[in-house]
Amino acid sequence: MSAAPDEVDDTEPAGRVSGTDRMTAFSDGVFAIVVTLLVIDLRVPEYHEGDLLTGLLDEGPSYLAFVVSFVYVGVLWLNHHALLRLIRRTTLALSWINLGVLFGAVIIPFPTAVLASAFTEGDIDDQRAAVALYALSAALMSAPWLVFFGYLRRHPALLERRVSPGYVRTQRLRPITGLVLYGLGGLLGWFVNPLLGLIAVIVMITYHAVTSQGLPRWLLRH
Repeated sequence: MSAAPDEVDDTEPAGRVSGTDRMTAFSDGVFAIVVTLLVIDLRVPEYHEGDLLTGLLDEGPSYLAFVVSFVYVGVLWLNHHALLRLIRRTTLALSWINLGVLFGAVIIPFPTAVLASAFTEGDIDDQRAAVALYALSAALMSAPWLVFFGYLRRHPALLERRVSPGYVRTQRLRPITGLVLYGLGGLLGWFVNPLLGLIAVIVMITYHAVTSQGLPRWLLRH
């Protein structure tokens, strides 16, 4: 007799189970490299004597893109750190899912460079494309987080004893929100105004920052 679709399996997952120390160390290293790569696209502007301030102001969008992405990576790291605190063991499958999460993080420097270039040198069409690309990258980044929470819900034996499968299930609302609202931000930037799309992305980053330790328990009771 098959289990109900929403039923969890509290038995040990198939395959080898190991501690999370190596996963945590590797993940922290990846995030550190991503943050370092972001600064590579910052450059000293070309300028004539007496025009340095003007050159720096012209590069303002690049600096803004760097700050937004630096904060974004920092928020991702805080969320990832909180996520790994929920588990005491990992499996090969969960390690692969974690690589998916890290893949989403390592691509951030590319849409950041595109965004900076579009707002520094491009026209409105370039800016629309850049914001849409950034928002799409952020939306797709939410997908492996959803898979991660889904895997933990199905295998609660991997969780710390203080963490209930119900808590993990409710936390899936955050990546679902990311998929939907980042996508809407991209559409807003493409069809309406790129600045509005960028603001929508910043609002979503703020949301993930505020909820980096998980959705508040008082909210989950409603």
